[in-house]
Amino acid sequence: MKRLSLIILLFPFLLFGQTKKPVVASDLMKIATANQIDISPDGSKAIMVVTRKAVKNDNDYYYTRHLYLADLTGKQEVRQLTFGDKSDSQPVFSPDGKQIAFVRTDGEKSQVWILPLTGGEAYAITKAEHGASSPMWSPDGKKIMFTSSIPAYAIDGTVTWKDERPGRTPGDEPNLKNLKPEERKKIKNSPDGTLEEVRAWLAKNASESNPKVITRQDFLGELTLQPLRNFTHLFIQEATADAKANQLTTGYQNFQSPAWSPDGKTIICRSRIFTVDPDREPDGDLWVIDVEAKKAAEFLRWENYSLNNPEFSPDGTQVVFNASNTQNRHAMQSQLAVVPAAGGKPTLLTATLDRDAGSARWSFDSKTIYFTAQTEGDIVLYSVPAKGGPATKIIGNDSGVNDYDIVGDKLVYALTETKNPWEVYLYNLKDKSNKQLTRLNEEWLRDKHIVYPKEYWFTRPDGTKIQYWVMEPAGRKEGLKYPTILNIHGGPAAMWGPGIFSMWHEYQLENSWGYGVVYCNPRGSGGYGDKFKKANYRDWGTGPAGDILASLEEAMKSHAWIDKDNLFVEGGSYAGYMVAWIIGHDNRFKAANAQRGVYELTTFMGEGNAWRLIPTAFGYPWENGVKEILDANSPMSYVDKINTPLLIIHGDQDLRTGVSQSEMLYKSLKILNKPVEYIRYPKEGHELTRSGNPGRMMDHLLRVIEFFERYARHPEPPIAVQSSSGQ
Repeated sequence: MKRLSLIILLFPFLLFGQTKKPVVASDLMKIATANQIDISPDGSKAIMVVTRKAVKNDNDYYYTRHLYLADLTGKQEVRQLTFGDKSDSQPVFSPDGKQIAFVRTDGEKSQVWILPLTGGEAYAITKAEHGASSPMWSPDGKKIMFTSSIPAYAIDGTVTWKDERPGRTPGDEPNLKNLKPEERKKIKNSPDGTLEEVRAWLAKNASESNPKVITRQDFLGELTLQPLRNFTHLFIQEATADAKANQLTTGYQNFQSPAWSPDGKTIICRSRIFTVDPDREPDGDLWVIDVEAKKAAEFLRWENYSLNNPEFSPDGTQVVFNASNTQNRHAMQSQLAVVPAAGGKPTLLTATLDRDAGSARWSFDSKTIYFTAQTEGDIVLYSVPAKGGPATKIIGNDSGVNDYDIVGDKLVYALTETKNPWEVYLYNLKDKSNKQLTRLNEEWLRDKHIVYPKEYWFTRPDGTKIQYWVMEPAGRKEGLKYPTILNIHGGPAAMWGPGIFSMWHEYQLENSWGYGVVYCNPRGSGGYGDKFKKANYRDWGTGPAGDILASLEEAMKSHAWIDKDNLFVEGGSYAGYMVAWIIGHDNRFKAANAQRGVYELTTFMGEGNAWRLIPTAFGYPWENGVKEILDANSPMSYVDKINTPLLIIHGDQDLRTGVSQSEMLYKSLKILNKPVEYIRYPKEGHELTRSGNPGRMMDHLLRVIEFFERYARHPEPPIAVQSSSGQ
């Protein structure tokens, strides 16, 4: 009888083990994605970029990005077109569908290449000194437009704003970086000469970045300092390897997001003449360029709106673009608008939808505009009449449309779902049929145990409605209590849900390790409208933290398996801030993990490239009463109240939030003799967990789990542990 009882007790796990395996850390290496989709003009094919992770020499992790071709007629399987260690991206079909222009990065600079689909090897057509990007075929297929980021020292002309280098004037020292070696030798310079010679000597040192001379406001890049600024310019050349590129735009001005008119005579783009230093000008207008005359002119400046991403309609009569209201820069909302191509009054299309709209595409008949928008945990594909009217949902139910393209009735899109983190599908807009094109992740997922989130809503005392999800531990058994992680998103205007790819693997891994997961979108999140996104103004801590903790409490009411005495909390970026805030005010958690966070808001304004979050959400610290608000909202103000064991993680080269933030928190906790451990990843910036080195991404995931395991109590060995030990 005892043997029979043991068999009955073990049967659920034996069945689980025979049918499904847990998601493990190394599964990260198997996840492939496909984006940058472009459909051929005749609708028969689609090109895309497939990104995979790879490793060589045991510990040398890297990414590969190759072009793949999908046959939309159903006659052939998706096939790989490019190979090797080079990175290929931004593919676009020629108007006749016989060639593909794309960008290949081989070393530091990228160039435009062409791949003939009728046979033959790919070949480079650009030799741009500063690299080439964003290729776009002319409507007649004879030319290719591309962009190049030109350093300021290589631009001719006069700046249109007052130079901000104190006591100096432009041109009062030799422009050494733009001179040839023989020309540099003729420049007289000496540390012991005249002031002119001393300045030339100092300029020589600065030209070699020894030292870096910084006079601009936005001098922080993502991984390195950027004391020099670049300007984006447009070039056109014949689509042949021996053709010479002609620069279409000039001057100290950016020309971004360009698009051809259907007749090929005009290019429309985002631009603005700088009347102040470019770092002080965040907004843009729509400009048009006469291709033959090479003349650029302002097309649309809309008061109180910043404009971007213009696109002509196929019939050439209208332009769709993004418009962001600048009257309140805190958590601005991006809307779609249209304007007659001949000029006139613009019209907002998505105001009543009340979501951030992007990735606009025209229908073939110029009557409909398609776009995507994050909404309530999903990334939804919508359509809206070009003449105005309500938006209609096309795709997006517990899923996220990551990328798409439309030609005629054919829609090719990349989708994230809980059951599969990324695949590409073909949808027919006429008969509503849907077909899966890729099998990027399907095979390795076939024998994996996937946990599905359960969605809930509740209302806070102030009337704010909060959406949250609960994921149970893999292999959960009735009647047992399980440790649970409260996982928080960053931003703060980001949004999580079943349609968000970035957290798919982390959630599933934590479930496999025997943890439940609870996550929500607190006030300040995107996906719920402008008022909700702005609801954390001058309140990054108390209000959002109340929403987050209330979601955990609501989850515990409806899920008896959550062990209220075995709770953990983690998050990165703004969520790193939130973790530190919560454990400075709440002692219920056994352990916590704060990643890439911001902990002292005044210093963050000075040392992070995302510093504008402070003046837009709070104001400047020297303004009346603002410093007190910043202090009251800074987790560092409550560091002495932190008693929860804390794991702090940061990338060495993170210039978005800056390592001084985590160093300050760590050192303070050490001085206070609090339980804390600090992890610093080399060669990593703020995107460590999303696009960092795959090996370090896995290390990061497992360090968090290992830290939590020091304090967690499991009712039984987690499925991940049982599987690895062969139990």
